[in-house]
Amino acid sequence: MAVREILRKPFVAIRRAERRDLRGKHIIVTGCSAGSLGYATAQLLATWGAKVIVTTRHAVREVVDALNESLAEDAFTGNVDGHLLDLSSAESVDGFARWYAHSCGERLDVLVNNAGIHLDLMSQWKEPRLSADGHEIHWRTNYLGTVHLTHKLLPLLQRSGRDAGEARVVNVVSQLHSRGSNELLFDANRAYESWQAYGLSKLALIHFTSELHRRFFTTDNLKSYSLHPAGRSGTYTNVASKGLEGHHFIEALRRLAAPLERLMLASAEEGAQTQVYCATSPAAVSSGYYVNCEVATSSDDSRSEAAARRLWDETLVQLARLENH
Repeated sequence: MAVREILRKPFVAIRRAERRDLRGKHIIVTGCSAGSLGYATAQLLATWGAKVIVTTRHAVREVVDALNESLAEDAFTGNVDGHLLDLSSAESVDGFARWYAHSCGERLDVLVNNAGIHLDLMSQWKEPRLSADGHEIHWRTNYLGTVHLTHKLLPLLQRSGRDAGEARVVNVVSQLHSRGSNELLFDANRAYESWQAYGLSKLALIHFTSELHRRFFTTDNLKSYSLHPAGRSGTYTNVASKGLEGHHFIEALRRLAAPLERLMLASAEEGAQTQVYCATSPAAVSSGYYVNCEVATSSDDSRSEAAARRLWDETLVQLARLENH
């Protein structure tokens, strides 16, 4: 057994999504910078034949070119295109939705909401960092921006669900959603802690997943999923690097430890398996929370239908304010 498998065996055993024929499918994957889960997800889906649209906040053409160059040239392989998207900006979300409708026609089979941030990993923020329009940055990016984008693309997803028999929304969350609670979710006066803010944004996405299923599965064949990527041990990506920006000593230590970290954690390609499974597998059950390509149990608070309904209604108010900002 190779050294990598020996070291990782106690920590992670990655299940893999079964290959599907995705020719003719149109799929959006957000958050696809190099080395990310989104990049690996887009690459795999395109390899299986899909037309994949990727988003990044910067240098999207470089990412598109790299992905297309990595694909084998055969009849089964799809292709990749992309556009800039910043989920913390209502203008950027609107612009992406308009671009997609103009450039990619009236079909959207799968939306993989992968993009997200986890900042302040050293828990040094004493006050919330705000977006340009005044929202806590994790909430604005991970939750509100994702929901805004999904609502903008919802008519296309509904049409594809009815015409093609199904469409899917896949929300990448985290097991850290358990750091949040419904009580705190609706408490505007709560004390600030950045890890808790991150957890609340992911808890909210699980509620959003449930409401999408409840409201659109029966009428429009729109399936929805939430997931923690890879196994429970974690995935080696660039998310932690962004969360440690400015902590030069810790960054240096992490660079030194990177070879061992890569050995013990799932790779981005392995970590992408669960979101690819939720995006493609006929066995994936709508509204389910998935870990390592199988249904798992999310927190008690995340399973509250009353909280999900309330959050949906309050979010619509927030989105209306964004549109008029």
